[in-house]
Amino acid sequence: MNYQTIRLLAGSALAASLCLAAPEKGKISATEYQNDVKTLASEKLKGRGTGTPQLEQAAKFIAGRFKSLGIGPADGKSYYQRFSVTTNAKLGKGNRLSYGENGGKKTAAVLSQDYQPFNFSGNGKASAPLVFAGYGITAPEYDYDDYAGLDVKGKVVVLLRHEPQEFDEKSKFAGKVYTSHAQTQIKAVNAKFHGALAVLFVNDASNHPSDPDTLEKFSNRVGPNSPDVPFIQIRAELADKWLAASGTSLKSWIAEVDKTLKPKPVDLKGLQVDLAVEVKREQKNVPNVCAYLPGETDEYVVLGAHYDHLGMGEQSSMAPDLAGKAIHFGADDNASGTAGLLEMAAYFAGQPKLKRGVLFLAFSGEELGLIGSNYYVNNPIKPLDKAVAMVNMDMIGRIKDKRVFVGGTGTGDTLKALLDESKAKSSLNYDLSDQGGYGSSDHFSFTVKQVPVLFFFSGLHADYHKPSDTWEKIDTQSAADMLQVVANVTQKLASVPARPKYIKTQAPQPTATASASSGGAWFGSIPDMGETKGGFRVSDVTKGSPADEAGLKGGDLIVEFDGKPISSLYDFTYALRTKKPGDEVVVKYKRGSEVKETKAKLRSRAQMR
Repeated sequence: MNYQTIRLLAGSALAASLCLAAPEKGKISATEYQNDVKTLASEKLKGRGTGTPQLEQAAKFIAGRFKSLGIGPADGKSYYQRFSVTTNAKLGKGNRLSYGENGGKKTAAVLSQDYQPFNFSGNGKASAPLVFAGYGITAPEYDYDDYAGLDVKGKVVVLLRHEPQEFDEKSKFAGKVYTSHAQTQIKAVNAKFHGALAVLFVNDASNHPSDPDTLEKFSNRVGPNSPDVPFIQIRAELADKWLAASGTSLKSWIAEVDKTLKPKPVDLKGLQVDLAVEVKREQKNVPNVCAYLPGETDEYVVLGAHYDHLGMGEQSSMAPDLAGKAIHFGADDNASGTAGLLEMAAYFAGQPKLKRGVLFLAFSGEELGLIGSNYYVNNPIKPLDKAVAMVNMDMIGRIKDKRVFVGGTGTGDTLKALLDESKAKSSLNYDLSDQGGYGSSDHFSFTVKQVPVLFFFSGLHADYHKPSDTWEKIDTQSAADMLQVVANVTQKLASVPARPKYIKTQAPQPTATASASSGGAWFGSIPDMGETKGGFRVSDVTKGSPADEAGLKGGDLIVEFDGKPISSLYDFTYALRTKKPGDEVVVKYKRGSEVKETKAKLRSRAQMR
């Protein structure tokens, strides 16, 4: 058995029985760092997908390392903080679709041949008239509305994929680049807001004659949100059959609308459908790995990194042809940061006791939406008001041109000075940003709880979220040089008398809640990326924004916006996009068990005071 194999078994009974020597304490080793990246990004761990057995193996490896260094569990009992997350979806037995004239015999469609539910579909049943609603787009900025003059309330709508004039560079729409109106989930929410019971989705086959009219494969990987209406793809051949009764076809309808950019009503001659969608979502308990090195006081510094990745890729892969077929190793994202966390553990395990403790957190569920870190800050093992700062490492292994990005320096009044001191002798260049406390990694969860943060990041690259993100591409020595700076700044944060005072920085508007342009309506809410039911959870609001002025706070659950029921982030996104700066909207929200109502006057980002 070679040394590398033994390392992979760390944390297991076999590893314990072999009495493995812990890494050398009190120093940072480029060799140890590389070995840990290789272990975490190995074939055996198959991309560490959240909810997979391989994620559990990675958690055992990380916990075993903490134990071997003499760093105990954060709660004194277990290294694991478990939480529930939606990891998979599969079709149930209750899916059906049939069609026919009102009162007449219905023809049954064949699952996976004539129709296929999408994995993000809501569950439900509908027996209702069928309405053709074109592309299902309402775009006042382009003077285009497929629902104009249509009553779809209590009915099932047939919608086309994409948008009009998609190959016309002079189009009011984006021409060769699709606008947000082409997104399937946006179409689903628009249909829901117009009162539709379900959506039947059709490929715009005549726009793509070289592409087969195939049904999308039902992927088993799924995130926590859905548009809450049944959403089913049907073959274009079936939709053409329905339109033929009205003397038209998908091809001729598309051609005419492309020419005029005016939606054309189609009477489907009393057709009705009977349908049901049953998508079973699988919940699993997965672990954050939490260890604590005590200091002289009850204050502490958080060191964090996520250890999950994409598994076999599925929906999140940036290499669609390989999604679900090839291991997405995640060496840089984020075996590199996790290996850095383990090096920090080895380093501080060999240092004299500091004034403040160090809390080591390895998060899972980051790739599904910061779920692990979000769970931690809402269920902290150590009191959050004792956390003086959080240092996050995500994708730190591919440093180019000796340049390291550090975000969040403006979230604490002493952070920049401490970092300047800590990096004085480094051979690398550090690109500092006062902002960066908000963003798509786990430090975000701490920012919204008013914990100062620093985010170390080496930049994106062509292998991001692809199977080609492999261990041999990691710049081990540069990463080790950067880790010395992380160690220096952590040591200072854990030693200096005064803790950094939190400063709320300007948050960049997340794309999920931004309007199509900077001149569109802006609300200023920052979404809670954890799983939310029955509304849109706000994790924070931007100071001086309409949401702030309306009295909303982090933790509020928006349930209605401008008269539209809100059950998810998708609903809120669409409701906001239908408004314009200057509009006043009524917002209903829950704060605890109490339902409140307020008014907000929307502005554009450019009007931010």
